[in-house]
Amino acid sequence: MHKGKLTKMKPWQDLTHYAGFDWAKDHHVVVVVDREGRIVADFEFEHTLEGWKSFADQTSAWPNLAVAIETSQGAAVDQLLQREYTLYPVHPVAAQSYRQRKAPSGTKTDHLDGWGLADALRTDGQGWKALQPLDPLTQQLRLLCRDEVTLIEQRTALVNQLQQALAEYYPAALQAFDDWTNSFTWEFVLAFPTPQALVRAGKRRWEKFLHGHKLWRPDTVEKRLKLFATADQFKASDPIVKAKSQLAVSLCQMLRTLAKQLALYRKQIEALFSEHPDHDLFGSLPGAKKVLAPRLLAAVGADPQRYGSHEVLQSIAGTAPVSYQSGKLNKVRVRWACDKFLRHTVHLWSDCFRKASAWGQTYYNQKRHEGMSHACALRCLGQRLLKILFRMLATNTPYDAELHARNQQKHGSWTLKLPNQSAG
Repeated sequence: MHKGKLTKMKPWQDLTHYAGFDWAKDHHVVVVVDREGRIVADFEFEHTLEGWKSFADQTSAWPNLAVAIETSQGAAVDQLLQREYTLYPVHPVAAQSYRQRKAPSGTKTDHLDGWGLADALRTDGQGWKALQPLDPLTQQLRLLCRDEVTLIEQRTALVNQLQQALAEYYPAALQAFDDWTNSFTWEFVLAFPTPQALVRAGKRRWEKFLHGHKLWRPDTVEKRLKLFATADQFKASDPIVKAKSQLAVSLCQMLRTLAKQLALYRKQIEALFSEHPDHDLFGSLPGAKKVLAPRLLAAVGADPQRYGSHEVLQSIAGTAPVSYQSGKLNKVRVRWACDKFLRHTVHLWSDCFRKASAWGQTYYNQKRHEGMSHACALRCLGQRLLKILFRMLATNTPYDAELHARNQQKHGSWTLKLPNQSAG
């Protein structure tokens, strides 16, 4: 696994002072307490070069300082890691509880937020896990994958707006094509922006467009040509056509530009993934392929020590349910407090895995037979897959389908019994 040069976090027993770091976009509030809980510093600084120099100067008296902060990423975390502070990320729900320790009345100020974090770190921090920074290659890959997903979400939003605009003035275009995330649909609108323009273009240009974009299919060509020929028979009024066609063309231009940027992101992600020492390990995962293998590496990381156990990884990914037990009441629910990027990646991988693995499909089918929804069945499958992935990382070995099958036989997995029962 790839580790590189990483910041080494100070062990808990060496810490002498504890800082609560209440971050914001343009300024931050810091409260520092000693081992007895006395406030030894309480100050605010701007998120600028001079501000961070001031922070370093004001905390230089305590070399064994730990920092509790209500996030695990972002500009403030990056600056703290660059300065080699020992960081303890705190969940927002927990941070609210720590503040209420200091102010049960519900009072909220930046000072109380910082003080609550600092004192909680002092009293409870021995059981917390310090933030382990990623190696530079994995960190860059994670940021690129996260930003790629953000751009894909923006593309989805633009496609939805485009479809809404077309529904108002150009229904024939929507009927002719199903998937409007494909670039040829945008090119169609740019070439024929209105129903009238499409009809005027004529059959020769329609055929040229379909051939040019490799859309000439015996099962769809007649339907499309008929829709093109009658596109102007069911139309909106002229003001709507003129206004909405301009919007549609603008959205298609934006989608075209966004598609080029997504292609650049994908090229860079694949290049970084190919350079990563764990490329073969994550590349061996069934169903991951080119898109999800880099995302899984970016989301999970290459060091299992960041989690300690597969149960922690499953909780962070949101596949492990939340238990609630009180007296005779015992129930579980979906874990919403998790890493959303990791949860989304595992969800997609689980769906692809079941299509590439016989036992994965068997497991999914059984969960559906038990009455689970599609999402719930995939979440259960993801729970098992993360345990396998954690073991792969711990032993630094790629996925071996034959080895997994032998382990299933050894332990008498029910996923092997179901196909045999069906065959009988």
